[in-house]
Amino acid sequence: MALGGGHGLAASLSALRQVTSELTAVVTVADNGGSSGRLRDELGVLPPGDLREALAALCGDDDWGRTWARVLQHRFRSAGELHDHAVGNLLIVALWELLGEAVDGLDWVARLLGAQGRVLPMSSLPLDITASVRGLDPDGKSLREVRGQVQVASTQGEVVAVSLDPADPPACPEALAAIERADWVVLGPGSWFTSVIPHLLVPELFAALHQTPAQRLVVLNLAPQPGETDGFAPATHLQVLAAHAPQLRIDVVLADAEQVDDIAALEQMAASLGARVVVADVAARDGSPRHDPARLADAYLRILGG
Repeated sequence: MALGGGHGLAASLSALRQVTSELTAVVTVADNGGSSGRLRDELGVLPPGDLREALAALCGDDDWGRTWARVLQHRFRSAGELHDHAVGNLLIVALWELLGEAVDGLDWVARLLGAQGRVLPMSSLPLDITASVRGLDPDGKSLREVRGQVQVASTQGEVVAVSLDPADPPACPEALAAIERADWVVLGPGSWFTSVIPHLLVPELFAALHQTPAQRLVVLNLAPQPGETDGFAPATHLQVLAAHAPQLRIDVVLADAEQVDDIAALEQMAASLGARVVVADVAARDGSPRHDPARLADAYLRILGG
């Protein structure tokens, strides 16, 4: 199973579905921008965008799957209220309203798409991310609170720590059960403070991750993200993870070969979490900071099968 959100989780799912037929995605529900934010504000629903991205990533490679993936991701362009709404967001929210239950709605969308796996929200409540940010005041040292996933992801300061509001949200019961049954749990890649770490801040989810017999794999990003992880080395990502979840043990850390300048520092930090480091070529061949699904699938196959 895989935890995360946005494009990072979608890339991981695109690779994992080439490795296993039993796949569950647990997705962040804190988006407050774009189509998702508008639907969340207007209807009081979970933000559907990251859930939609995960479902699209699990669509099959046949005509049916590719067509439905395009439909889900299609955005309206107009001068009216529908502008920039994603079709998949509207479809998901419509099923939520008809069925009255978030997981049931997502399962029905997955059946329609022929999705090769299940998509679950990490919580049954829409959440907000709050960050302590340094560097927004003239002195450059004071901490200021920044609220909202979009605002945290785009801040011009240095994110020091993040928290959730509410601080003790209920975890999705189906997600807890999936973690308990899993052989492997994959965390990352993705926006570190707004897609990856939030899973560790839901107390029930963290307890499940701490207690699961599954092995835990952390996949590092390919490049620092402006506004979130500027200046981060691969080892820094693990330091931040450990600061937010100090009791969490990791089994494997996967990093791209081109991104590791100091393998000793990364191995030392990984070892402090109980993990070994696997370095592989997992980046897209065009040089962009994206994971190549085929390369990532090869790395997953070696790690999960070994």
